Amino acid sequence: MTNRERFQAVLHFEKPDDRLPMIEWASWWGETIQAWQNQGLSREISYGDIAPSLGLDQHMQFWLPHRAGNCPQPKFHGGPIMETEEDYENLLPYLYPEHGPDGQLEAMRRLKPQHDAGEFPIWFSLDGGFWFPRTLLGIENHLYSFYDCPELYHRILDDLADYQIRQIERIYEILTPDFMTFGEDMSYNNGPMISENCFNEFLAPYYRKVIPVIQSHGTKVIVDTDGDVSKMIPWMKNVGIEGVLPLERQAGVDIAALREAYPDFLFIGAFDKMTMRRSTEAMRGEFERLLPVMKTSGFIPSVDHQTPPDCPLERYHDYVALLEEYAVRAVKE
Repeated sequence: MTNRERFQAVLHFEKPDDRLPMIEWASWWGETIQAWQNQGLSREISYGDIAPSLGLDQHMQFWLPHRAGNCPQPKFHGGPIMETEEDYENLLPYLYPEHGPDGQLEAMRRLKPQHDAGEFPIWFSLDGGFWFPRTLLGIENHLYSFYDCPELYHRILDDLADYQIRQIERIYEILTPDFMTFGEDMSYNNGPMISENCFNEFLAPYYRKVIPVIQSHGTKVIVDTDGDVSKMIPWMKNVGIEGVLPLERQAGVDIAALREAYPDFLFIGAFDKMTMRRSTEAMRGEFERLLPVMKTSGFIPSVDHQTPPDCPLERYHDYVALLEEYAVRAVKE
């Protein structure tokens, strides 16, 4: 099977003929690549070709821009660039750039023949209804904003949805991505950052506007949120979300329990990255933990965020070998 055929099979809860997809869904940290280059990874390999050079399947992600390149930046990490409705009005010339995705759309057009031939899946990402307002209001103000300025929050999400729908339709004039993600990061190690009531009041209407447009073209809809997402999955299912990643083990996520509770939900990730710094034996033990779920399909095992810089290159080669072994076992046993 081709890389894309394997991916499509799992996304539709079917088993590939030969093995599961073998991907690292998130791009590597610069520190990780630098460490590996110091350990022998060729510096001549372009960033986009690292995955196949290491024995992984290629995939292509496009994250659509939501702000112009000259948009004001926060004074500190997680800081605000607006606080009031007037501030939002002043920012609007920098937000929702109609031609912002032009370069990415042109890249999709160039990659379409390879995508359609099955060489790799293509996916796109959007700032979600939790993520995007946070980039404007700043981390602390954002969490208060559900109560302090609900009208402004709804206005932002209405504008965001309208913009995204316009840009999504431009994508489908070129090709049909295999899946997409809403970047959210709305859970942490103790669970959701917002209540179910807040989710239903603010995020659900936004999702219900954007998701049907995506699904009408046959693309699977997945949410990217760190931490323990377990409690949020029913909320997501209610608005049409079909899967989640990265399922961080350090936050206590139990992929086996989630699969039992939600047999029709897609999962990507779940491999405990902390085992990669310990030993090859620890990584094998982690694959043994994941294997029963891998056999159910609808699940693509991958590092549960990004490979840490303290995973030696030699051990990463062991990880890829183990991933292939268990990707085969998952469909053959």
